Amino acid sequence: MRNSILRSALAGTVLTVGVLCTSFNLNAIAAERVVLRYSILEASISVAELTDLAERGEVSPELQAYLELANQNPEEFRGILTKEIVVDGVWLSRLLNNSIGEMLLDQVSDVIHTPTKRANRQALRSALVSSAMTDGKITLIEVLQNYPTSELHINGDRLVEVIQQIDKLRQGLSILGF
Repeated sequence: MRNSILRSALAGTVLTVGVLCTSFNLNAIAAERVVLRYSILEASISVAELTDLAERGEVSPELQAYLELANQNPEEFRGILTKEIVVDGVWLSRLLNNSIGEMLLDQVSDVIHTPTKRANRQALRSALVSSAMTDGKITLIEVLQNYPTSELHINGDRLVEVIQQIDKLRQGLSILGF
């Protein structure tokens, strides 16, 4: 009983902070750069460049060069950035604040993580919940924009796999009524 009360209080706190940050744009720290590792290549790309690709289809010369080296089609990459996963923010917060959610966060943190690989779970939880609270869906570009460190690292080789796993988990849980 006590654990469920503590979880509810923690979920409420996370939701309140997420709503306040979204409503008042209080993200004091937000990701500015993404260090993307794809195969043997590694590049540091600004979140602004990725946002331009996601929102307008515009590819900077730096990003274009990297995508070419990685043999990645810009439109396919844009699709990865903008793939929507519909999810209720309150439900997501509850899910991510229990053992199932922590396991999921740990798996995703192998792919998207802080530069120091510390507090990965908390940073990712914050970015996901903030993204879902604004419009009831999550996209990778929103997660990048809401990530609470100035830099984050992504393992591009496993990115698509993790997005598919998250979507399957969401579908499975919704079938079970969660």
